[in-house]
Amino acid sequence: MRYLRTLLWIFAVLASSSEFGRTSLAAPESPTAEVNTAKTVEVAAEKEAKAPVAHVKPAAFTPPKPEELSDAIDRGVKFLLADQRPDGSWGSAEKTKGLNIYAPPPGAHDAFRTAVTSLVIMALIDAAPQQSDEERVVINEAIDRGAAWLDAHLGKLRRATPDALYNVWGHAYSIEAVLKLHARAAGNAVMQKKWKDHAQAQANMLARYSYVGGGWSYYDEVAGSQTPSDAAFSFCTATVLISLKQAESIGVEFPERLTKKAIASILRQQRPDFSYNYGEYTRLDPRYHERPGGSLGRSQACNLALRIYGNERITDEVLRTWLDRLYARNGWLSMGRKRPVPHESHFGVAGYFYYYGHWYAAQCIAQLPESERPYFKDHLAHIILPLQERDGCWWDYPFYNYHQQYGTAMAVMTLVGCQHR
Repeated sequence: MRYLRTLLWIFAVLASSSEFGRTSLAAPESPTAEVNTAKTVEVAAEKEAKAPVAHVKPAAFTPPKPEELSDAIDRGVKFLLADQRPDGSWGSAEKTKGLNIYAPPPGAHDAFRTAVTSLVIMALIDAAPQQSDEERVVINEAIDRGAAWLDAHLGKLRRATPDALYNVWGHAYSIEAVLKLHARAAGNAVMQKKWKDHAQAQANMLARYSYVGGGWSYYDEVAGSQTPSDAAFSFCTATVLISLKQAESIGVEFPERLTKKAIASILRQQRPDFSYNYGEYTRLDPRYHERPGGSLGRSQACNLALRIYGNERITDEVLRTWLDRLYARNGWLSMGRKRPVPHESHFGVAGYFYYYGHWYAAQCIAQLPESERPYFKDHLAHIILPLQERDGCWWDYPFYNYHQQYGTAMAVMTLVGCQHR
């Protein structure tokens, strides 16, 4: 079925400027039927485009106290420090009850470990300023060990197999970690040059693995070609674009033509209400999985990516609307949390979208006027705080031995972003 949907996507992209692109894929019974079918599709599309975007207001809540946030962050940091591996990295290929996604070794796990180690380094750097002097010493030592691991391994990261490109996550998140390490090395020109070179090298790898239709994904189930031939995923493309935009601040370069293709890919997956398809291969599917409730974890990242690249349609009101939707309808996303099978929950939601979606929500809040941020910060923290486990971690999907690490890192960065400073 996936192959068929992908072929339909390719056909739709090639035919999008033709008359066929506005009609049903089913053969019409007559010329009259063809005209009626085209008209029906066009009328439906026009009606959807003009439909108002519902702004759902969440229920009242009690804002958490500042010490609740700082205590939760401290516990999360302690978990991450205790979980660091002897080689300086975080995460491993240890199985979680045999329920895991396809991950051909060793390349897939190189990608996962790189992405997770990068996320933890970012979280520790973000959380360090609020710690005591003694705690900062321990945190800085852990960051240094993690940075040394990245320095030694980033240059080796590649796609695992022709069909598995989890390395895209490693390239994207390592860029963001390297940017924080670059800032941390202020005053040390040699170290800053090294981290800039790493960021540029990872950007070059993302250019190499940009998909033929624009954007990025982590599977190529079509041809497994050197230039990936499958359909891009909206949220994966958004993640990469956000990392690349941040990298511009230290002079990292990326081909503009590939950036434009990636943005166009997200826009092709954008619905009038600013929900987003999972991937371009679902463009011709009925809106079964592709409903707003299924986009709660995607819309935050996609809206943010388009916003920072200057898309004027992503207004403050769009960001507010989708933040409130995330809060009011959080149950749709939460019901997928901790389920062991991807996409088995309502709207096809997978558990690993949970902390991902909330972390990008925190970044969307930072785009709003400063006077509006406290409410959205408090509500986001109100959602995340009760989900912390007894050992201090957060997790949303049983994923080898990476889930507690990435979940905790994303939750810590979310709560740091929710603090009133």
